[in-house]
Amino acid sequence: MPQSPLAATVASLMPRAREELAELVAFQSVADPDLFPRSECEAAAGWVADALRAEGFADVALLDTPDGTQSVYGHLPGPQGAPTVLLYAHYDVQPPLDPDGWDTPPFELTERDGRWYGRGTADCKGGLIMHLMALRALKENGGVPVGVKVIAEGSEEQGTGGLQRYAETHPELLSADTIVIGDTGNFRVGLPTVTATLRGMTMVRVQVDTLAGNLHSGQFGGAAPDALAALIRLLDSLRAEDGSTVVDGLGSSASWDGLQYSEEDFRKDARVLDGVGLIGSGTVADRIWARPAVTVLGIDCPPVAGATPSVQASARALVSLRIPPGTDAAKATELLAAHLEANVPWGARMTVERTGQGEPFAADTSSPAYAAMADALREAYDRVEMATAGQGGSIPLCNTLASLYPEAEILLIGLSEPEAQIHAVNESVSPRELESLALAEALFLGRYAASRG
Repeated sequence: MPQSPLAATVASLMPRAREELAELVAFQSVADPDLFPRSECEAAAGWVADALRAEGFADVALLDTPDGTQSVYGHLPGPQGAPTVLLYAHYDVQPPLDPDGWDTPPFELTERDGRWYGRGTADCKGGLIMHLMALRALKENGGVPVGVKVIAEGSEEQGTGGLQRYAETHPELLSADTIVIGDTGNFRVGLPTVTATLRGMTMVRVQVDTLAGNLHSGQFGGAAPDALAALIRLLDSLRAEDGSTVVDGLGSSASWDGLQYSEEDFRKDARVLDGVGLIGSGTVADRIWARPAVTVLGIDCPPVAGATPSVQASARALVSLRIPPGTDAAKATELLAAHLEANVPWGARMTVERTGQGEPFAADTSSPAYAAMADALREAYDRVEMATAGQGGSIPLCNTLASLYPEAEILLIGLSEPEAQIHAVNESVSPRELESLALAEALFLGRYAASRG
């Protein structure tokens, strides 16, 4: 079947998309000044602002949000009486983790085996490029038929809530009839998928103190309370024997009724080593989309190299708790803190610092916008029907937007399919998915405008 003019235009934009994504990936825009200078995020924000101005956006602004980061805003007015669509993505990225674990430099876009590698290629700098491609394709084929607002967040990965708090104090800024969140992904490459639910998240930093200072393990070990051992025992209390999450008072038996995820496929996607079992109970979909999940993100302790024979006086960990829709994030944080306080061993002193929090989200998939998106994805993916799935990750802004604009329809699409390996080393994006989803978004904007006309 010959390409439609719109599809041909999107295809012609791919070389420019690769070039621009390479420019964006080069910014080490990790919103953590302890790891990377703030100037990297500011430079990435400036790049996004310049791109919006070049596309004719008015009122382009760098918004200084309460968490000390910047979000980028722009407005492209539409035809008289046309609906307004808000397009969201974020330009901040996760740290590269172990740079030596990458096959190619994390902040240098590299092509191999039909994919583009680099930190942020899928999550979520590729989402920004997807939005730009869709708008450019429409401009070359009769014009953009809706009003468009773009918001590019600068601290989504840190969970510090800057944009949420800014939006709450400027409620008119992001108002729209429909919101497209470009920060999720297809269930599988080539299977167009909208995300119906997101788990929320809370993060806490836990510190255990037992001694005034480190002690010689030969002289004092066996009686002196070891803070690192106490922390390990405390963290172990967060899991049942089968690995299920245990937080006193937090339900963990919900089930997922939609699209299922076979254990075989999950093991492959998650790269589980042969002979190692999955944790938890219920279906895989139950575990990753409908139930809470605790993860120890890091522990401060002496590295093996250079370690001394010492009983540790202090130890701390960063703990993340993902929570499903229907669970209040503030309540979950309270339960997590109470669980930790109740299970600290040996009378050790413990402090719990809350470092981030985001609410879970559930979309209304029966809305007219979802019907328009289903039609658009079907055409962009050569008659493959749209699937609906959950996602274990969090996008804290979604609930803020749903609260501020209860009449707005919110759709979640994106480039973070399993092969993308977001948040891990060797993150990548499929150029084919980028092209297909940019086309789908362009088709959606046209269909949505027609449905509201």
